[in-house]
Amino acid sequence: MSTSAEFFFKYQGLGNDFIVLDRRKTGVDIDAEASRLLCDRRLGIGADGVLSLLPSETGFARMVVHNADGSIAEMCGNGLRCAVKYLVDHSGEKPERIDVETGAGVLVCSPGYGSDGVALVDISMGPARLVAPNLPSGATGQPFLDAPVPGHSGLRGYAVSMGNPHLVLLDQPLEDASRLGPALERHPGFPDRTNVEFVRVDPDGLTVVVWERGCGLTQACGTGACAAATAAVLAQRLPADTWSRVSLPGGDLHIRVPSDLSDIRLRGPVAFVFTGVVPDLPGR
Repeated sequence: MSTSAEFFFKYQGLGNDFIVLDRRKTGVDIDAEASRLLCDRRLGIGADGVLSLLPSETGFARMVVHNADGSIAEMCGNGLRCAVKYLVDHSGEKPERIDVETGAGVLVCSPGYGSDGVALVDISMGPARLVAPNLPSGATGQPFLDAPVPGHSGLRGYAVSMGNPHLVLLDQPLEDASRLGPALERHPGFPDRTNVEFVRVDPDGLTVVVWERGCGLTQACGTGACAAATAAVLAQRLPADTWSRVSLPGGDLHIRVPSDLSDIRLRGPVAFVFTGVVPDLPGR
């Protein structure tokens, strides 16, 4: 075994899977090449992303989200639940609250416990923003005309930032996600690319398929579920200030959107998958 071998821990939230690397001792992050290799499902471990845990002066740890393509996401709701489970289950304690620093700020997380440690996490995701540097300059909470997909110039979407950018298409057929997602991810109005939500409004909640920036189709997306619920509240298709079901291919999340969009709440399950050792990553 290499002397620079490093333990990794794999977790999943509704099938959205992540590799957790605990680098709080060294404080050294991985690079894009390492992220791409680790996430490769044939040549590496296989995952939608890598969660690098680094030291933090304001939280229990700082979480950096590396997408499968090597890019960095500001925030990831499913990933944060995975990070919380790792941090709590390896702490030897059962706190009622744990704060984690992310690219979207320090977020307050409330673990829920089962027979195998943390089983679900309730997260205060912070505000949903309708005006932000990573959103189109003309998007202010009203649907705007979309452009870059040939034959679909009339698409209307809501631009929502949950720290990371989202383009939410209400009443767009779910099966369009794989066809339209790649072009919409690169919508020219979004300076850092965008996640794209295809949403069906149901009588008792939402059904959502997400094309994730840097990953493609995934089983679930926590920030995407929050953005979709926010858009549905803006369109008066979901009630504000109540918990709503958001169904994704991997299962259900529950989202609460306050009428002032000040603190979106997300609640969902999380599970440990396996652990192992990977050699010769940078920074060890």
